[in-house]
Amino acid sequence: MNKKEIANKMSKDAGISFIQAEKAFNSMIEGIKNSLNKGERVTFSGFGSFEVKKRKARTGRNPKTGEVISIPKKKRVKFNPSKSFKDSL
Repeated sequence: MNKKEIANKMSKDAGISFIQAEKAFNSMIEGIKNSLNKGERVTFSGFGSFEVKKRKARTGRNPKTGEVISIPKKKRVKFNPSKSFKDSL
C-alpha cells in the first residue's frame, strides 16, 4: 500500500475528499518527522511507536577487499510494534 492508496482509503472511510485526506496524511507525516527530529518518541496505541536511536561510530571491513574502514556515528529510526499489532498478524 502506498501513500496515494492510503489517502484514498482515508477519504472513503472518513467521507471526505481525496485532497483533504491527502493533506491530513501529509500533516501527520510531517508531525511525526518533527517530533522525531526533536528527539521525542511517537506512539500510536494499538499500532506501535517510533523513536530515534543513536548508533556509535565503529570500525568495519569492506567485504570485497577486506580493508578496515571507519563507520561514522549516525541516527536511525526504530519502530517497535505493539503487542496487539503483532498478535493481529
